[in-house]
Amino acid sequence: MQPSNGYVEGTAPNAGEPKPAGALQANARNPEGAEADLPDEDMGRLMAVAEQEYRAPRRGDLLEGVVVSIDREGVLVDIGAKSEGFIPISDAQRFVDEHELAVGDTVLVSVVQPEGRGEHVILSLSRARSERGWRTLQRGSEVGTMFTGRVVDVNRGGLVVEVEGVRGFLPLSQISSVRVNGVSGEELDRSLAGMVGREIPIKVLEVNRKRNRLILSERVAVQELRQQRRDQLLTELHEGEIRTGRVTRLSDFGAFVDLGGADGLVHVSELAWHPVANPADVLHVGDEVKVLVIGIDHERRKISLSVRRTQPEPWATAAERYPVGSLVRARITRLTTFGAFAQLEDGIEGLIHVSELSDRHVVHPRNVVREGDEVVARVLRVEPERHRLGLSLRQVDQMDQEEPSPGVI
Repeated sequence: MQPSNGYVEGTAPNAGEPKPAGALQANARNPEGAEADLPDEDMGRLMAVAEQEYRAPRRGDLLEGVVVSIDREGVLVDIGAKSEGFIPISDAQRFVDEHELAVGDTVLVSVVQPEGRGEHVILSLSRARSERGWRTLQRGSEVGTMFTGRVVDVNRGGLVVEVEGVRGFLPLSQISSVRVNGVSGEELDRSLAGMVGREIPIKVLEVNRKRNRLILSERVAVQELRQQRRDQLLTELHEGEIRTGRVTRLSDFGAFVDLGGADGLVHVSELAWHPVANPADVLHVGDEVKVLVIGIDHERRKISLSVRRTQPEPWATAAERYPVGSLVRARITRLTTFGAFAQLEDGIEGLIHVSELSDRHVVHPRNVVREGDEVVARVLRVEPERHRLGLSLRQVDQMDQEEPSPGVI
């Protein structure tokens, strides 16, 4: 156990701030020195103060002392009083189970009985730890301190978590490590049981020492940690850099990707080089993807990402891959009054003008092709900079139609 700055804490009225134990002894037992030259009335007042400070320990006092000896009956501790304090072995054993204890160690103890075995004051290590924990948690709840707790048990409606030596209740609604909504009772029980022994971040929602009531929240702590990581990430991110993230959520307008503490949005137009009607067609929750940071709004705390810009732009090499005069396989995607659009690959779509659909006059493209049809077409022109590609069905020989080959024919 760490010493608490060499101070003795008391609960006596008007005790004031905690004072070092040695200082209390010096004031009471050393009337000589500088004080000896004081006038009688000042010396009397000084001695009265010292006598008041050097009081006998009282029940509930938190004291700091030094281990003098350890035997099978218990532990003797020098607490600066007229006699040593005594910690019964049953109490000391609970402490030793978690900490080493040796002669010379400085320990924090609580007074259980001012006069106990013989002339010894009965002390407790476990009560001191608990009392200090309550005080620490009380201060932490007032200033918003985040603690680390250890899950020790499953309770009806939540978990029992030990934090600062005190056991508190973590309600189901405040758990974020496991899914608690929309799961069966057996599945939830297994998930909660799997958390026993784990250490989790904790914030104190309510602390009431008199009622022995401590309510905790993992959810609030995780949200705060996430906010801290988001703040840090926003300062580290730069437009133009490529990051790896994980898809956390899909919506009609895009996909949210976790970059390691903060989610960025990949708009549906930035998912792929080809038009995407539904983000679920190209991504799934849990997918790991590379994204390009294309925008950071520090004021609104938003991050804009792109998946398609991390991949080669299909039109950049379209002229080399689809030379004029070559035959290609394509799929009819939509019809208009002036022709039919056909997709060669993701991001590459060409137009078959109504005049290139057939040798005969065509009133409407639907009289020749339908959406979804697989066709073989001849490349008439390629304009990569304008993302345009002209195709023809009319200029394809019957033999080519009967024996098409994959890709460029």
